Amino acid sequence: MVEVTERAVSKVKSLLEAENKPGFGLRIAVQGGGCSGFQYGLTFEDTAKPDDEVIEVNGLKVFVDAMSRPFLNGTTVDYVDSLQGSGFKINNPNSSGSCGCGESFSV
Repeated sequence: MVEVTERAVSKVKSLLEAENKPGFGLRIAVQGGGCSGFQYGLTFEDTAKPDDEVIEVNGLKVFVDAMSRPFLNGTTVDYVDSLQGSGFKINNPNSSGSCGCGESFSV
């Protein structure tokens, strides 16, 4: 379904600790918007919703709602820290293109 790398898990756990949110996990969602039609949403969540698929990766709960699931199948979430910048990088094989700024995608 969705793969979350060790670097991404480690970064999320450190952010959760810094924000004093023990027991929270990461919600990965696809939302309408952006110049290419869809954009990703990454938020902290403490409980699953009824239609969520919950994946556990090295002690981190990852929530994916039913509507986002088909768009995220096979997706990898990574965290990069380089000279060009730091942040979460989403590699989605279902994406057929993205906008110039890289904030949205199309399928």
